[in-house]
Amino acid sequence: MAAGASLYAEVAARMNAQQQRFTSSRRQIVEVLAAQDRPLSIPEILEATPEVAQSSAYRNIAVLEKAGVVTRVMSSDEWARFELAEDLIGHHHHLMCAGCGVVQDIVVPDSIEHELDKTLAVVAKRAGFLLQHHRLDLIGMCVSCQ
Repeated sequence: MAAGASLYAEVAARMNAQQQRFTSSRRQIVEVLAAQDRPLSIPEILEATPEVAQSSAYRNIAVLEKAGVVTRVMSSDEWARFELAEDLIGHHHHLMCAGCGVVQDIVVPDSIEHELDKTLAVVAKRAGFLLQHHRLDLIGMCVSCQ
């Protein structure tokens, strides 16, 4: 789902379902996350939204996460990162740098994604597990850290 009226309508609906308002601060956070091609840390979100107080950003991220709008992505550094939920922005995976902790979104071609789905379903079935979906994080070193 691309950023736009339909994104904000869906976010507002999710907030309403949690009996929460889609405030201007929450909208600013959603706008910042929608404009990026990677998950952002709280300091990065604060840098992009200087009018949002730090304490407010933490509270709003928690509310957005509980409402299923935002997903937490853990990395190798001290910062959790946040992105819009996959059902809002589309299925993707992450490249994670073990050196600096940067996280980058990657979209795998459909043919490879299909093969991944089949292979992971087999692995899950062998373990007696019913696979619903997958998340793939590739951990290595970014160009800057190599």
